[in-house]
Amino acid sequence: MDEEVLSQDEVESLLRAMEKPSTPGGDTSTSAPLPSRLRTREKVTPYDFKRPERVGKEQMRALQTLHEGFSRNFAASLSGLIRSMAEVKLTSVDQLTYSEFVFSLENPTCFNVLRAAPLEGNIILDINPSVIYPIIDRLLGGGKDGAPPLRRPLTEIELRLVSRITSLFIAELKRAWENVLTLDVTVERVESNPQLVSIVPPNEVIVLISFELMMGQLRGMFNLCIPYNAIERISSRLTANTWQTYGKRKASEVTRNRIQRRIHNAPLGIEVTLADTRITTSELLGLRVGDVITTGQDVRSALDVRVEGHLKFRARPGAVKGHKAILIDHVLPTPPEEDESEESQA
Repeated sequence: MDEEVLSQDEVESLLRAMEKPSTPGGDTSTSAPLPSRLRTREKVTPYDFKRPERVGKEQMRALQTLHEGFSRNFAASLSGLIRSMAEVKLTSVDQLTYSEFVFSLENPTCFNVLRAAPLEGNIILDINPSVIYPIIDRLLGGGKDGAPPLRRPLTEIELRLVSRITSLFIAELKRAWENVLTLDVTVERVESNPQLVSIVPPNEVIVLISFELMMGQLRGMFNLCIPYNAIERISSRLTANTWQTYGKRKASEVTRNRIQRRIHNAPLGIEVTLADTRITTSELLGLRVGDVITTGQDVRSALDVRVEGHLKFRARPGAVKGHKAILIDHVLPTPPEEDESEESQA
């Protein structure tokens, strides 16, 4: 309390300032300055009218929390698709104009225009070429060491492969938004030049959600652009309370049964090795129709049956109603150390 008491000099200085009238010309240069402790200490924050903040802070925090959970789920799904460890991290959730977003992108790029009903208009998914080409290379059986990213538009075959990635993204995005509303997301078109696409006016505010994708030594960005007019009507639903139960709900019996049904109907690839042998390249080139290749496999010995590349059964060959078939004789247990090594390699 002692710090708020003015000294005698400060009181006299204040009284002198009140007694001296200002001149007609408004010149107050001769008036005594007020003590520094009496001056108003207000923090002035500059406001840029070109970048108005139309989305509230609470809505921005809700979007950040929502897409943090989305990034973890999408990383797991993408790792399963490319059979390699992929990490996705949410880097930023910002407000800016659509023109600033478009001119910050590379050209060419993978610019996906999405329709997310019941949201108004379109949203954008942009995938940087620095990660899209290595993912395509992995899907086509390439190695871990990728070539430098190409600077060209995607071909028709590459677009079909990219659609598998965007399908995963859409599926996880719909799951993440379930607590707000049910989205029906579809891809309307894919462009290589982002400046040719105008989903909103250039000065329209958008929410830019940026993710960083890491696969080994490779790093790249992909961005989700949501115009403000698309979420304006549902902004009241984007609150922090909406996400308090996100990822913390206990699985109900209905959820367990639904997952169990989907797993039971999941297709699996089964391979049966009838026999194996070695021949020279010259013998291979000399093979003709009707030639017989001898092997050391006994017709009465059990065959190896692999499910998705993993040895699971021993079986005998046969036929059922005119179709080739196998009879399962033994179920082989999976060694625990094999599971751990496979997960670490993935």
